[in-house]
Amino acid sequence: MKPLEKLLKKPGSHLPARPAAAPGPAPGQGSGPGPRRQSLSRPPASPEEPAGPAGPQPGGEGRWLELRPPEAPLRSPEEPSPGGDRDRDRDRDRDREPPSPEPPPAARCCCCSCGCVPAAPAPPERLLAALLERLPAGGAHGRGCGAESLLDDIVLTHSLFLPTERFLQQLHQHATFVLAVGSPPPRWEEGAGLRRKRAVLAVLLHFLETYKGLLQEEESAGKVIKELYLLIMKDTSLYQDLEDEILKLHQLVETVELKVADETPPPNKQVKPLFRHFRRIDSCLQTRVAFRGSDEIFCRVYMPDHSYVTIRSRLSASVQDILTSVTEKLQYSEEQSAREDALILVTMASSGEKAVLQPSEECVFTTLGINSHLFACTRDTFDSLVPLPEEIQVVPGDTEIHRAEPEEIANHLTAFHWELFRCIHELEFVDYVFHGERGRRETANLELLLQRCSEVQHWVGTELLLCESLGKRAHLLKKLIKIAAICKQNQDMLSFYAVVIGLNNAAISRLRLTWEKLPGKFKNLFRKFENLTDPCRNHKTYREVLAKMKPPLIPFVPLILKDLTFLHEGSKTLLDGLVNVEKLHCIAEKVRTIRKYRSRPLCLELEASPSQLQTKAYVRQLRVIDNQNLLFELSYKLEPGSQ
Repeated sequence: MKPLEKLLKKPGSHLPARPAAAPGPAPGQGSGPGPRRQSLSRPPASPEEPAGPAGPQPGGEGRWLELRPPEAPLRSPEEPSPGGDRDRDRDRDRDREPPSPEPPPAARCCCCSCGCVPAAPAPPERLLAALLERLPAGGAHGRGCGAESLLDDIVLTHSLFLPTERFLQQLHQHATFVLAVGSPPPRWEEGAGLRRKRAVLAVLLHFLETYKGLLQEEESAGKVIKELYLLIMKDTSLYQDLEDEILKLHQLVETVELKVADETPPPNKQVKPLFRHFRRIDSCLQTRVAFRGSDEIFCRVYMPDHSYVTIRSRLSASVQDILTSVTEKLQYSEEQSAREDALILVTMASSGEKAVLQPSEECVFTTLGINSHLFACTRDTFDSLVPLPEEIQVVPGDTEIHRAEPEEIANHLTAFHWELFRCIHELEFVDYVFHGERGRRETANLELLLQRCSEVQHWVGTELLLCESLGKRAHLLKKLIKIAAICKQNQDMLSFYAVVIGLNNAAISRLRLTWEKLPGKFKNLFRKFENLTDPCRNHKTYREVLAKMKPPLIPFVPLILKDLTFLHEGSKTLLDGLVNVEKLHCIAEKVRTIRKYRSRPLCLELEASPSQLQTKAYVRQLRVIDNQNLLFELSYKLEPGSQ
């Protein structure tokens, strides 16, 4: 997997006579997230009192300041006046009015204008108890804005400070305390036990709604949830006002199909195809479905002589499991009955780069490069490994892109990328950046989309450089700019970004004769696209355009990961043993924007004619050259003198 920065890096413009940009930050300061400038829409805060939030900002990003206990900012240390009369100071302090007990503006909720106070930082083992205390007696129907936001924040981000199994165990302990013991403690007021029971039910419902299919991979968590479910169902008489929630809980528990360790796996599980497996038309035309770690796939593992064996493996299989399957396959086919040296698993890229995978690594299939393959060999034959011949040979000629209309290709790009984007569970973004306990095992769909983004970038350069005629190449360049424009119109910013970055590849930007034949209208249009993808001032132009769009839309996903990485590295999760609630909220807000982008279905009119199916198959299984050196060789062959 290439670093995230490579997807965000943008080369300089190659078009002549580009209008001068307005004065901005110094070079190297605009691409990364810098310190936020002070807002000019409100007066600066006084030193004694922090400025309160001004509500959510455009685009769903709110301003959150450091949370403090309500008592901290209300008093300041008393200091005697140097050289003054202490009795006079004491009389003056006695006459002074005591400070108001109202919490400071910085501690108010910025979700709305309700004025509720957000949760203060707490130890990890106490945060769930604080949440249950904040949920009102009305259960799921009566949650206030602050409690609802805090509930969603903790459910989305609890893995940062508490593993899922421990989180559920704590919830189970709270339910057991108020359900099994019977009477609440004496210090509880009347009805507190019933409120706590309803709060436990509300947390469990929200947890199941958020996680859903991911719980199929959590054997220990599934067991705790089933016990908690049975415990709640024993006391349904206390939930007469929450019949809908009880019914919903029953449906969710059945829907998620919780996997318990002592249960047998379902027979005849369907094998799912990945992107480039076998180039099968019937596979690529199918609607994409989400991958889970327990899903089984087919995979080819090559030998040093480029022969291969096909194995059936779990997506989350470790390298050792893959080598075991390969060894059994080789012995079964009698290609090699015994081996003196142990096999190692190697990833081989089309450029010849190779790396040895460690036996404990998991889920390696989704982390392979575009044209990378798995090789099994001994350490003695490692140095003799070479890429597959078909990854090196280049055959120029007309492909489907020359026949199809730009609208057809752009619409099929948007439809396919929407399927991939919908397959990504919102928690994959958290696990990808913060390396949660599920890790790679549950980020397969996100990694596949990132691979696809890189694939489209290389596809743009491949198609242009395989077009030998100058006139056809200029016409294809014009068509690609049209495709980018239609993708932007479809609110598919992922495809738009990928096409523009592909056209800015150094091997393409040096084709001076090709760019000179481009009509002036399309030159100006491409300059606007460059301005839109300019990373200056933390992608300010792109963010402004995105904030004006309404769902459904496909964002430029690498930028979301960059924002989450900034939140992760910019502040600590635990401060003096207390959970940084503000950080959890900021992360959850970013995840909720993804939820908003997918809140409505995508509606594109795509015909089912044979030509459309051919275009669909072409778009979903692109043949690309991802070797930059080879792209430069083709570029210099087409226009040797261009600079």
